[in-house]
Amino acid sequence: MAQLRMQGHRVLVADLANETIRAITGSMVAYDGAVAFKNAGMGGGDGFKAAFKRKMTGESISLMEVTGSGTVYFAVDAQDITILELTNDALHVEASQLLALVGQLRTDVKFTGLRGATSGQGLFTTTVTGTGTIALLSAGGPIIALEVAPQYPLVVDPDAFVAFHGQLNQTFVTDVTWRSAVGGGNGEAFSLRFDGQGIVYIQPEER
Repeated sequence: MAQLRMQGHRVLVADLANETIRAITGSMVAYDGAVAFKNAGMGGGDGFKAAFKRKMTGESISLMEVTGSGTVYFAVDAQDITILELTNDALHVEASQLLALVGQLRTDVKFTGLRGATSGQGLFTTTVTGTGTIALLSAGGPIIALEVAPQYPLVVDPDAFVAFHGQLNQTFVTDVTWRSAVGGGNGEAFSLRFDGQGIVYIQPEER
């Protein structure tokens, strides 16, 4: 399996030995060796069903396949990068924060509930399942990992949410009070609430 490593905090390095990885289209900033790039196709390389679900839900992700032998460098808007390992598990991630995938991993779209009690608008998230390595982006600094326990639920600003992992239940709560206090947002305000056991990853800067 191709190896991912960091050069500083904002550049991801992939060492390829006749291997293929997937990364966000346009994220390559340099490479050496015999390496080829192509669009991962419908569904980001996960087939027609994944492509159809993304089209219907609006949870878009544009991936390219990087194949060959050499070293490839990736970066996006000077954002910080965090590498996570999955072992026959799942990560739920904001599509815009997903940088690269290596290994036996598949992406899909999952319905996460209705936004607030009155809007009736459905929201969706990208799921990555299987075994492999994932690189995530975060704006404003390194990703912050917050632990959730049954006795300690967590409420998160949706604009700061990056991903979550573990046995967590995500719900939407209308919470105008804190939005008004910080003077943010227009229209219906809502927060993400996580109950259960797991880890929620957030970024220091709102989208």
